[in-house]
Amino acid sequence: MTEKKKIVRVTGVTKDFDLGKIVVKVLKGIDLEIEEGKYISIMGPSGSGKSTLFNMIGGLDKPTEGKVFIDEVDIAQLDAYELAWLRCRKIGYIFQTFNLIPVMTALENITIPMTFAGVSNDDALRRGMELLDQVGLTGRHTHRPSELSGGQQQRVAVARALANSPAIILADEPTGNLDLTTGEDIIRLLKELSLERGVTVISATHDYKMLNVSDQVVWIRDGQVDKIQQRDELDIRTGGLESATH
Repeated sequence: MTEKKKIVRVTGVTKDFDLGKIVVKVLKGIDLEIEEGKYISIMGPSGSGKSTLFNMIGGLDKPTEGKVFIDEVDIAQLDAYELAWLRCRKIGYIFQTFNLIPVMTALENITIPMTFAGVSNDDALRRGMELLDQVGLTGRHTHRPSELSGGQQQRVAVARALANSPAIILADEPTGNLDLTTGEDIIRLLKELSLERGVTVISATHDYKMLNVSDQVVWIRDGQVDKIQQRDELDIRTGGLESATH
């Protein structure tokens, strides 16, 4: 059995924030490898450093020390143009607050990344309509965000994240602003897309429902990897999801 490719490698990553008279050490030496096609949840209490780690993996911030490799490319060595190119083509982002452009329709929001990637207008529109179908929003292409529910807006955000067929989808608290049922729908949708497309999904989350679909859970505590649990090591209980932390 051949070993799967490591799509993300984080080695010795630290992150300090200089707050004037004090320096806050948020990440304290993170080592992490993520296999291609896996559904990964990064979990931990508020202030643990999981969002900072998430930003490092997404190229949204640079480590104080250490390296982050995306598909074996050391992203710290990229200039602004190269980093923008990699983020545009390799990574799709989903945010807790959806981050849709209010004056644009659902279809226009989805096609923005394709425009930046140089896709022709006709191809972008065709693909945008296909993505709307895939996320269950057929017929909603002319609706603006204010005309959509929270769950529908997050589905648009999922479709936008898939626009350039990325290798990685980074989801930052994707269910944070959604009710229980809608949150479960979004989690299920991400899992289906991961399985169908072989996309690596990495989610920073507080949502224990994520355990139900995760191949691996990375627990962050006090700026370090506390432990990594595989799916068969997780305690997924009926009537609620709890981690096997004991």
